[in-house]
Amino acid sequence: MNKPIASGRKVGGLRPLALQGPAVTLLFLWMIVPLSMTVWFSLQRYNLLMPGMDEFDGLTNYRYLFTDPALWSSMITTLLLVGWVLVITVVGGTLLAVLFQQEFFGRGIARVLVISPFFVMPTASALVWKNLMMHPSNGVLAWLAGVFGMEPINWFSSLPLTSIVIIVAWQWLPFALLILLTAMQSLDEDQVEAARMDGAGPIAVFFFITLPHLKRAISVVIMIEMIFLLTVFAEIFVTTSGGPGLATTNLAYLIYIRALLDYDVGLASAGGVVAIVLANIVAIFLVRMVAKNLED
Repeated sequence: MNKPIASGRKVGGLRPLALQGPAVTLLFLWMIVPLSMTVWFSLQRYNLLMPGMDEFDGLTNYRYLFTDPALWSSMITTLLLVGWVLVITVVGGTLLAVLFQQEFFGRGIARVLVISPFFVMPTASALVWKNLMMHPSNGVLAWLAGVFGMEPINWFSSLPLTSIVIIVAWQWLPFALLILLTAMQSLDEDQVEAARMDGAGPIAVFFFITLPHLKRAISVVIMIEMIFLLTVFAEIFVTTSGGPGLATTNLAYLIYIRALLDYDVGLASAGGVVAIVLANIVAIFLVRMVAKNLED
C-alpha cells in the first residue's frame, strides 16, 4: 500500500508522473524536432541556390559525403584538436591545481586571474590571440622572437592547427583547473602528512596520493571538455577560416561550409547527422568511463 508523504504525493503513484510529464515532453520535443528535421533534410536534394528543385534523394548525400576527402580530413583534424587540447588542459590543470593548493602570498588574487580566461567569449579571445599575441609583425610572440634573435613565426600560415590548439587550450585550461582545484580541497592532509613522515617525497606523494584522489575529477573534466571541443567553431572562423586549405577545418566548420557557403542544406544536414552519431559514441564511452571511476 502506497504511503502518503508530506507533500501529498504518493510514492510510486501516478501523480509524480503527471507532474514530470510536461517538463519531459517539452525536453523531448526540444530534442526530437530539430533532430528529425536534420535527418529529413539529409535525405533531400535541397540547395538554396536552386529553389523549388528540392526532392527526396535517399542516401545520395551520405554517399557523396563519405566519398568526400574533406570529411575524413575534418574528422582527423577534429580528433587531433580534441586530443591535444585535452592533454594540455588535463596535465596543465593538474599541475596548476597542485601549485595553487600551496600557500603563497597573493594566492587568492592569483586564483582569480588564472581562472578568468574561461569567462572570455571565444570570439574575443580568438581576436586577441590573432591580433595581439600571434600577429607575425606586431604580436607579442613576434616581439619575443626578435628579443632572442629569432625569426618571427607566421603562426596561422606555418602552424595553423597548433595555433588553434593553443587558443582553445588557453580557454579551457582554467576550467580544468577550477574543477581539479575544487577536488583538491577534499584531499586528506593527514594522509599526505603521514606519507611525508614515512619518507615519501613530493613526486611520490603526487603519483600515489594526489593523482588517485583526482581520478574522478579528471574523468569529469575529460567528459565535459570533449563534448564541447567537438563543436569548436568561433576560434577557427575568426583566425584561419578553416585554412590553409583544410588544415584547420574540423567537422563543425565543414558543416558550416556546406550549409552557408555552398548553400547545400541536404549535404550539410548529412554532415550534421554524422556529427550527432560521433558525439553520441563519444558520450557513451565517456559516461561509462566516469561511471566506472565513480564506482571505484
